[in-house]
Amino acid sequence: MEVVKERVCPCASDKSLLHDEWSSFGVVRSRDHLWKVEDRAGIKWVASTCGICQMCTNGKDELHCPKQANSGFTAAGTYATHILEGVKDEEAGRIMCGDVTAYVACKRSVVRPGQWIVLPGAGGSLGHFAVQYAKAMGMRVIAVDGGAEKEKLCRSLGAEEFIDFTTCKDIATEAMRITTWESHGVLVTAASKEGYATTPMLLRPGGTMVAVGLPNDPTVMTGLPIVVCLRKLNIVGSVVGTLKDVEEALDFTARGLVYLILTKGILKDVDKFCQLMIAEKLAGMAVLKVSA
Repeated sequence: MEVVKERVCPCASDKSLLHDEWSSFGVVRSRDHLWKVEDRAGIKWVASTCGICQMCTNGKDELHCPKQANSGFTAAGTYATHILEGVKDEEAGRIMCGDVTAYVACKRSVVRPGQWIVLPGAGGSLGHFAVQYAKAMGMRVIAVDGGAEKEKLCRSLGAEEFIDFTTCKDIATEAMRITTWESHGVLVTAASKEGYATTPMLLRPGGTMVAVGLPNDPTVMTGLPIVVCLRKLNIVGSVVGTLKDVEEALDFTARGLVYLILTKGILKDVDKFCQLMIAEKLAGMAVLKVSA
């Protein structure tokens, strides 16, 4: 929601700040020097953090700041990130949400170049990003999805192997055949009970499962505890990304390493697109034009 201000009442102090009249005293407009008129900017999910709690100051956990504000949820979208040349406006909007979520999840998997990562739902909204980031980061990608069209898409994005769940009766056995010793990491982007239950069987001892999808079923478990224990599996969570993560994700697209599959529409299409997402029939990700 955007609030249009009808009136403002500037004072002499506002004028001094706007013109940097106090810069010699060390009083400057924070971050204004980073922007110029007509720069393109995008709004990310985390609008601001307190900057002083332990989560903010340890250099890696700012997304867990208890006082964070979220764009369009608890704050108006005002905290902007520069959009790099080579990245379209409609691409940047998706990169700052779903795209960076997939990118950070790949990093959280700690899968190294040359190692195997399994991506269930690889042809979906988050999955098609994950395939590209994993490939660009040197991982060997096994995409899991259903149908010939999804296989064509996943292979075109960089998947080395594809498992069709509509025809394969035992995905874990097929993954073992491909990798010999199962995969080093799995990203669970689907918010399904089945996805979380079966993932541990795809991992080799010491492998890492990254939880991304958020099921609405509180009884969801990440597989049998005996499998998790005997294989010494790592189970980690992942959520969106920091400002630095967003900048890195944008850079991948600017360099032509990651591209987006977008289904475009206008604001009144929002309900239609939500239904398509629920039915898992939305190609790539949706982008809605809200301006005239």
